[in-house]
Amino acid sequence: MNASVMLYSAVDEVVTHYEVDVEAATLTARGCIRAPSFVQEGWAHPSGSHLYLTTSNRSPGMKADMNHVSAYRIDAATGRLTPHGVPQPLAHRAVNVCLDPAGAYAINAHNLPQSGLTIHGIHHDGTLGAALAQAAGLVFGSYPHQVRVTPSGRTVVVADRGNKAEHGKAEDPGALRAFTFENGVLSDPQVIAPNGGYGFGPRHVDFHPRQPWMYVSDEKRSLLYLFRMPGDRIEADAAYTCDTLQDRAHAQPRQQPSTIHVHPNGRFVYIANRADHTVEFNGQKVFGGGENTISAFAIDATSGEPRLIQHADAHAYHVRTFAFDPSGRLMVAASIKPMNVREGNAVRTVPARLSVFRCGAHGKLEFVRAYDVDATGKTHYWMTIVGLGVHA
Repeated sequence: MNASVMLYSAVDEVVTHYEVDVEAATLTARGCIRAPSFVQEGWAHPSGSHLYLTTSNRSPGMKADMNHVSAYRIDAATGRLTPHGVPQPLAHRAVNVCLDPAGAYAINAHNLPQSGLTIHGIHHDGTLGAALAQAAGLVFGSYPHQVRVTPSGRTVVVADRGNKAEHGKAEDPGALRAFTFENGVLSDPQVIAPNGGYGFGPRHVDFHPRQPWMYVSDEKRSLLYLFRMPGDRIEADAAYTCDTLQDRAHAQPRQQPSTIHVHPNGRFVYIANRADHTVEFNGQKVFGGGENTISAFAIDATSGEPRLIQHADAHAYHVRTFAFDPSGRLMVAASIKPMNVREGNAVRTVPARLSVFRCGAHGKLEFVRAYDVDATGKTHYWMTIVGLGVHA
């Protein structure tokens, strides 16, 4: 049977593709490829015909001197990835990549050692062109963590997370930064930084498919915001702010949200809460508490207000990415690494995982099963789901 939906998952530089059976809620591994270096993030072309990966050899204690964005052709029958064209070098490690809705440009976001965006045109055959020149003097903030293009294709939004105050270093304020986007060129910057950006840590954003609403995860404070965007310009203040945590009073260190996604039908929005704080137990580091959940919110059709409906157990530790199949009936969440967990006087290891959930008409998630991923000494850093031959 030919696959129509595929999942791509990266552990360091190895990308595995799985056939997704939406009805049965199963994943079947079909093959692997090696990217030029560790996969940081990826984005599928809206046609479902190509996948674009940004890679870097940067990790703790390593210099990022091998940075690329690469195109891969997706076989329409099997989902197999094949390198497509020449990988384009990047001056710095990119933490995030996206395409515009038309699939004409690939945009990479950089933060260390220098913040910025790199934009490549995409040729009609899906290969990447050279980086496009941008105006001098554009400011992208202290720590861009994500880049997205609005559904209109006319505006690029950068989630500039900033950094918490720690290790004797003052806080770097965060901001949402928007740029007019035309023919691959950025201009007319807009900066939204409530309270000067202090205490504001936007990590990821996602857009409503039909309304001018942008939903934002705040990494510094575990909050969800709705910012309205009339005419593709971000309003100065959030229209709504919601807590993502179930038990804030007992939150532990390293409690942070990660990815945020609006459901394909526009009726719900989801955000992952991740925790990987550890403590010592019998000479081992074990999980020290915190919430590893997916928070589900119903979206008011008139106002856009998100209203909490569920905290779903992730059945894993430190979910960094998750995705829906194109129909929105299945969601898969990916945790990045194994975690030792204390059970009485014993310790067991919970592997990195792909946790599979059904998503019903009510928006609530129902856990079905988990697939263990071997990430010992490595990082299960990214995943996505692609509908083959599906046009966005």
